[in-house]
Amino acid sequence: MKKYVSEMEVVENSMLHSHYCLLKLRSSNPLPEMTPGQFVQVLVDKSPNTFLRRPISINFVDYQHNELWLLIQLVGDGTKRMAEFKVGESVNIVYPLGNGFSIPGESDSDKRFLLVGGGVGTAPLLYLGKRLKDLGFQPCFLLGARSAGDLLQLEQFRAQGEVFVTTEDGSAGEKGFVTNHSVLKERNFDRIYSCGPKPMMIAVARFAASKGIDCEVSLENKMACGVGACLCCVEKNKEGHNVCVCTEGPVFNSKELTWLN
Repeated sequence: MKKYVSEMEVVENSMLHSHYCLLKLRSSNPLPEMTPGQFVQVLVDKSPNTFLRRPISINFVDYQHNELWLLIQLVGDGTKRMAEFKVGESVNIVYPLGNGFSIPGESDSDKRFLLVGGGVGTAPLLYLGKRLKDLGFQPCFLLGARSAGDLLQLEQFRAQGEVFVTTEDGSAGEKGFVTNHSVLKERNFDRIYSCGPKPMMIAVARFAASKGIDCEVSLENKMACGVGACLCCVEKNKEGHNVCVCTEGPVFNSKELTWLN
C-alpha cells in the first residue's frame, strides 16, 4: 500500500478526558484508502524533547469531509504537545502505515464479530466497526476501562453497533475485566478483534482459543521509526523469531504469537 507524507489542517482538537484528546485533521486532497488497524506517524513541532514522530492509531476516517481522526493518550512531551495543536495549524503526517485487521468478505455474511478494547486501545475499533457496518455486518463492541470517566467515544461506538461495557470499579456496565463480561457466556462469536493493554489482549486471545474463535490483536509496542528500520518494536512469534510490529503488524492473528504457549 502506498505511503503518503502530507500536511493536514487541524479542524478540531477536543479534550475527551484529562488524559485523552481527539484530534481531527483535514486533507486538502481526497484521502487514500486506509485499513482499520493501520496507524500514522505525526511530526511534533515546538516540542524540544520530541525528536521522533509519534505513532498514533487511526481512530476514524471521514471520507466525505476528508478528515482523519486520531485519539491520543497524553503520556509524554510529544503527545501533550499534540493536545495543544490549534485549529488551523498544519500537521505533517506519514500514513497509512502497518497492516490492519482482516476485513470479512461475502462468504462471511453469517459471521458474528466482537470488537474488544481497553483504554486508548479502543481507538482503532471505531473505524473497524464503521467498516463492518458499511459491509452489512452488525458488530458488537465490548469496551473496558478503569472507571466510567475513562470510557471514550461511547456515542460514536453506539452509532456503529451494540456496546457492552466493563469497569474495574463498577461505576459503569459490569464490574471487572472484559473477559468477565456476561456477553461472552450468553452469545457466540466467530471472530474477535482486540486492542488495548497487553495483559488484556493476552486474556482475550486465550479466551478465544479456548472457544475455538479466530482472534486478531493490534499490538501497541513502542515504535520509533514506523518503517522497520530501528527494530525497537519487535515481538516474538510462535516460532521464536522476532517480527517487526510496525511493518508486519501492528495487527496479528493471536495464533501467530507466543501468547497461547
